[in-house]
Amino acid sequence: MAKITTGLENLIAEPRQWLNGNRIGLLSNPASVNSQYQHAKHLLHKKFPGQLTALFSPQHGFFAEKQDNMIESDDFIDDELKIPVFSLYGKTRVPTPQMFEHIDVLIIDLLDVGTRVYTFTSTLSYCLEIASKLNKQVIVLDRPNPVNGIQIEGNCLCLSVSSFVGRYPIPMRHGLTMGEYAAYINQSFNINCQLKIIPMKGWTRQMYFQDTGLPWVLPSPNLPTPNSAMVYPGQVIWEGTNISEGRGTTLPFEQFGAPFINIDKVLSFIKGPHVPGGLLRPVAFEPTSNKWAGQVCKGFQIHITDPYQFEPYLTSLHLLQAIIFHHKNQFQWKSPPYEYERKKLPMDMIVGSEVIRRQIENFDNIQSIRNDWANELDEYRLSARKFHLYK
Repeated sequence: MAKITTGLENLIAEPRQWLNGNRIGLLSNPASVNSQYQHAKHLLHKKFPGQLTALFSPQHGFFAEKQDNMIESDDFIDDELKIPVFSLYGKTRVPTPQMFEHIDVLIIDLLDVGTRVYTFTSTLSYCLEIASKLNKQVIVLDRPNPVNGIQIEGNCLCLSVSSFVGRYPIPMRHGLTMGEYAAYINQSFNINCQLKIIPMKGWTRQMYFQDTGLPWVLPSPNLPTPNSAMVYPGQVIWEGTNISEGRGTTLPFEQFGAPFINIDKVLSFIKGPHVPGGLLRPVAFEPTSNKWAGQVCKGFQIHITDPYQFEPYLTSLHLLQAIIFHHKNQFQWKSPPYEYERKKLPMDMIVGSEVIRRQIENFDNIQSIRNDWANELDEYRLSARKFHLYK
């Protein structure tokens, strides 16, 4: 297995002189560790004594303790370093000028999961925008895209349904690392922040997280394993419905269901348990929290048999259509609010299109739906490729 070093490890091994004397802020969470599980906060404090002057946290909190969307974190003082920890998912989701008064440089070290519907990239974008206005520098310490950098999937977001779970017209599975994503939006959308990327060494685009040899520390409470991240680009759509996405169980996103689902009917609609690169295994589970808490849900666990053939977004759209077809009287779309949007339908925000929801409801052929977004996906692929840092 190849030896991968993250941007964090490369910065610590080769400190940049332009950090000398600057007050440093760090946006991180528990997954911001090196290969020995040492946290970025401790490594930066040791390497740059007295320079780490503020910490920032994304959704789910600095300790990733908050379970679900719209559960906010408060600001607090770090017990060890006695410096402020500012929540960017609390009273505000946009850094304030007052927060940035504490720092000269913001270092961002977050593990993204390669899916548009994940708020860390939105937090990154707001940090770039405010830093640009305040003439502050941002440094992104790069990490792997857990679901690789070659497979790109889904429609590009329509700006009419942009939100905190999708600000830019990119596909559901975007194929970029956090550093590449930062460079892409910074230039393509004229943010023009003073941005530096500290790249990884040894990472190649075809790698899933399991190929890196790096330790997996869950980036958010309901992505406990690399497998959950692999199904997430499709399984996240259940957040826009009354179908349980497995929250409140030990297999969030890997399993899904509801009390009213008829397993045999769903399987007949999709012509059996085999999907490209995967297998649907019928399950029953009882969530301890969230949707259908305390009730037995019938559904499936997705087992990936070939990750390079598996298409999570297309697979989950097909399953969604099957459930609507056989359970139209029990199935429901989730109503607002969702991620602070109180008018837009959550499903439209998640799939990034009002049209796709209607196509699913009308039982349009999934392959024809896919064909509709083929050109925009090709255009995105060409534009994003300019920002690739790795072979």
